[in-house]
Amino acid sequence: MDWEALFRRYLWHETKTPYFVRASRLTRTQARHELFTYTLFLGVLFAVLAVAALSPRLPHGDAAIVPIYAFTVTCAAVLLALTRHPAAALYCASAPVAALAYFAAFGFHPNLGTLDKIVLIVVVLAWLAYAARTVTITRNFDALADPPPQR
Repeated sequence: MDWEALFRRYLWHETKTPYFVRASRLTRTQARHELFTYTLFLGVLFAVLAVAALSPRLPHGDAAIVPIYAFTVTCAAVLLALTRHPAAALYCASAPVAALAYFAAFGFHPNLGTLDKIVLIVVVLAWLAYAARTVTITRNFDALADPPPQR
């Protein structure tokens, strides 16, 4: 079994997964693939959160702002996927900031241990760094080069 070929096929592909290429050096095709993956992940995550946040058992109780915000992020993710507009990317980039604000305002779920809380914060901070990349991609999308023709 050729593990390198499987890795390249599913986890690293020059065109479809250019996550370690600087945003300014992407082609439009690479940028489209990256934004599609990001918006799919974000849209599904926040659609589920919008429904789950309706439960009064969560730390925020019955605060209506949480499911409303989650729904608006879902809508912004759809707009970002369709239009690649920087304003939609900025709104989507506010999601990790909102997650940190949620942790500060309402705390964590009572069943989480200290290590779980640390992992959540680290993941959200990494997400914030990646969200800044998506904003950069959308701001520079029109200036990105078209990919070379395939032969």
